[in-house]
Amino acid sequence: MSSISAEKFHDKILWNGGLAFTEVILNSVPVQQLLASDQKFDLVICEQFFQEATYILAHKYQAPLALVTTFGNCMRHNIIVRNPLQLATVIPEFLDIKNPTSLWGRLRSLYFTVYEFIWWKFWYLEKQEQLAKKYVTNLLEPVPSLYEIQKKASLMLVNSHFSFDGPVAYLPNIIEIGGIHLSKSDGELPGDLKQLLDKSTDGVVYMNFGSNVQSSELPLDKKNAFVNVFKRLNQTVLWKWEDENLENKPKNVVTRNWLPQKEIFAHPNVKVFISHGGLIGTQEAVFNAIPIIGIPIYADQYNNLLQAEEKGFGKILQYDDISENYLESIILEVLNNDNYKKNALEISQRFKDRPMTPLDTAMFWLEYLLRNKNAEALKNPALDLSWFEYLMLDVYAIVLLFGIVIIGVILQTISLIKSVLFSKNINNDKKNK
Repeated sequence: MSSISAEKFHDKILWNGGLAFTEVILNSVPVQQLLASDQKFDLVICEQFFQEATYILAHKYQAPLALVTTFGNCMRHNIIVRNPLQLATVIPEFLDIKNPTSLWGRLRSLYFTVYEFIWWKFWYLEKQEQLAKKYVTNLLEPVPSLYEIQKKASLMLVNSHFSFDGPVAYLPNIIEIGGIHLSKSDGELPGDLKQLLDKSTDGVVYMNFGSNVQSSELPLDKKNAFVNVFKRLNQTVLWKWEDENLENKPKNVVTRNWLPQKEIFAHPNVKVFISHGGLIGTQEAVFNAIPIIGIPIYADQYNNLLQAEEKGFGKILQYDDISENYLESIILEVLNNDNYKKNALEISQRFKDRPMTPLDTAMFWLEYLLRNKNAEALKNPALDLSWFEYLMLDVYAIVLLFGIVIIGVILQTISLIKSVLFSKNINNDKKNK
């Protein structure tokens, strides 16, 4: 997973997985019972993540559609609703580019954006259409395409915030709610973990690769690299390790197959987070001002960690580069260099500094749709234009044609003047003779 291209990741994982997952949803007994009932709804909220067949519910219930994404900016949606793409500075969500603003980075971004959109619109979306027609029947005619339904979506809530993800130009109906799952934690650490973290006065190194990427699946050489480095640290190491035992576990290492991450992050003794770079965990680290060492595996993880590294509170460790010496040097650098913590505190402050909490922001705009009957005023008026008109191609063509005519006239005038002058010179030469 750490070495496949973004194209192959879509082909082998996202598209096939999305189709299978969508069918499981729509074919489930509770959903089929709901569809068969006479239940009415005023608003339909769908996740925007490769399960577009669920959008048909907005047509079924004749209700506004709000989309929610657990990741950030979505290039496909930007294209559909005519939001500026900003390809020079905004990276497609699942494309890893080491230097996004370089010539190669911008070329790669443009190519992948076009590649993904074409395959999505003309192949993947057709598969989703088939699932919608198969499992959601007896719809009011005419039934719009899933593309048209998404095009007319009233709202898009994106899990990003400019303080971390960088500033992006958004239409009024694309709202940033990054960190919506976060607030000051009201939960408490289990007694044994609280006691462990309280007495770890040298600090705590916390390692967790999330639910999809498991530390226990690390190859032996990479596992041993972590074990050997950890045993030389003065800090306590708290490690999400999914097996019953960790062979040769050092005394300062504590393992659990599950850990209450939000509560752990809130503890002041946590000094660094070793992560795979998933967005949710990264946002939790940002919220709590914890420096990150990230080992990206797939999807948006590299981009998340690149943001952390560029903002000075994170360090990327590529999976293939994991070795005992290199791992130790990176961990010691982040632990001993106060700039990582200083930058983490600055980003955390900006991330939290908002007029409303992310959850209150989301609730305001969802209720806005209900109060304002679909909120058509929020949508881009360019939706009524053809692509030719939206891109101003007809205008540019006229300007180009006009320019060509002007240049042609100028060239003809110059040619005529030269011809007249040449004729005069010849006549003068003849008179002199």
